[in-house]
Amino acid sequence: MVATALTLETLASIDPATGLVRANFERTPVLQVPQLMQKAREAQTAWAKVPVKARCARIAILKTKILEARDRLADAVVAESGKPRVEAKFADVFVSLDTADYFAKNGPALLRADSITHHSTAAKFKSGTLYYEPLGVLGIISSWNYPLAIPMGQIIPALAAGNAVLCKASDFTPECGVLMEKLFRDAGFPEGLVTMLQGSGDVGQALIDAHPDKLFFTGSVFTGRHVAEACARQLIPSVLELGGKDAMVVLSDANVAVASSAAVWGSFTNCGQVCLSVERLFVEASVAEKFTRACVEKTQKLKLGPGQDPSAEIGPLIRPQHVQRMNELIADAVERGAKVLCGGRPRPDLGPNFYEPTVLTGVNSSMQLFRDETFGPILAIQVVRDADEAVCLANDTEFALAASIWTADNGRGQSLARQLRAGTVMVNDLLSGFAICEAPHGGSGLSGWGRTHGRAGLHEMVNVKYVDVDGLKGMQKPWWYRYGAELEKAADSFLNFEFGGGLASKVRHARGALKSMFRDHGF
Repeated sequence: MVATALTLETLASIDPATGLVRANFERTPVLQVPQLMQKAREAQTAWAKVPVKARCARIAILKTKILEARDRLADAVVAESGKPRVEAKFADVFVSLDTADYFAKNGPALLRADSITHHSTAAKFKSGTLYYEPLGVLGIISSWNYPLAIPMGQIIPALAAGNAVLCKASDFTPECGVLMEKLFRDAGFPEGLVTMLQGSGDVGQALIDAHPDKLFFTGSVFTGRHVAEACARQLIPSVLELGGKDAMVVLSDANVAVASSAAVWGSFTNCGQVCLSVERLFVEASVAEKFTRACVEKTQKLKLGPGQDPSAEIGPLIRPQHVQRMNELIADAVERGAKVLCGGRPRPDLGPNFYEPTVLTGVNSSMQLFRDETFGPILAIQVVRDADEAVCLANDTEFALAASIWTADNGRGQSLARQLRAGTVMVNDLLSGFAICEAPHGGSGLSGWGRTHGRAGLHEMVNVKYVDVDGLKGMQKPWWYRYGAELEKAADSFLNFEFGGGLASKVRHARGALKSMFRDHGF
């Protein structure tokens, strides 16, 4: 990396393709974060009073601003994350636009109050309603690999729900953070409602110390543990997306041509720096040779280069330490019996962070690249006897984010999907679940907890309030004071009436049950 004179007040935007500092951006002073939180609370108080339809109409304006700025946004994503421009348009700009479009159109319906029907006889004269109210100010600590799609996928529904947001952009992608804040300002959102914080871990800690009403974190397991601990100390609820070790299961009846193309793209898109990457691939023995050969042939045709090159298909890794990690993972696998079929080398001739997309076979769970999140351009294949073995091995991980199954029989695929331990399982597709607005995103185990996206993700951003209105407002309730033997006898009759069986039981105990309702409470 090229060293330049920096100060503690600035944050460098570095091009991963060259290692050069492109620009310096102002850091958010740690001592300023409490003031920004207070400003956000003031803005949120007013925003929560704005009708949902009007809030979502403002999001529709935001969508227009994103579309107008799409080329500038793509430039920043490419320059700071290194991904090819096509991927920046599809994965970051499209997802941001689609999220805005979805909540602009569907936010009012998703946040509409729900009437509750009561099944119990004791509650038949009540009417219940669920209201979805804003939590307040949400803290978001986001990731560099999708510097638009990930934060926008959380900020937009947060605003629809009536919240304010303090979002710490990744210190690897400060320009993307600046541009996002400008989008919300240009769309006419109130000042202070969306604030992008710039900095490293100290700013993230300051955000937690400012006590947001909930915190959303996307990043590594290591950092996620610290975030969870810091939030727990202050009883701040959190949603954590900590990455995955996603399995791809290729059955013998799968379309090998299609499945191999999916495996190559699913392993190498964004240079493998995707939480939903294919990191463990299980293929049935009868098609393993044909499938593996197709993967190698397609991988060898991929062109490495800077994201600004329209013909580039594989960009750089984000930093030199990630290149070193690929070397270590592959060396460990080879030492334990894996075979490199193609790739497996850094490409310093192209730049400091380029690494050849790599296909390995003969891998197993003893190898580090099959246990830990790889987050790089490695396609690792393990041959299995049958679907049962594939499912068993796929579930043999502490991660549980996503997976995919490839088969000609969608019914069988759906059945096997139910057996996989993951937050999302796709049959004959992969990764795109993240870009489907209705689909919740998240996992369990080392993949974290909670959900973003869809109705489930929106409900992470609201207080679900139950309001009960009693229709017998002039009557004291049977279970109120005063107690006595007669009330206990009536209560027993009510239990038999409600839960004791069929019509005969209800008739037999109805009179006794009614005594619990029509009695003198003695007050």
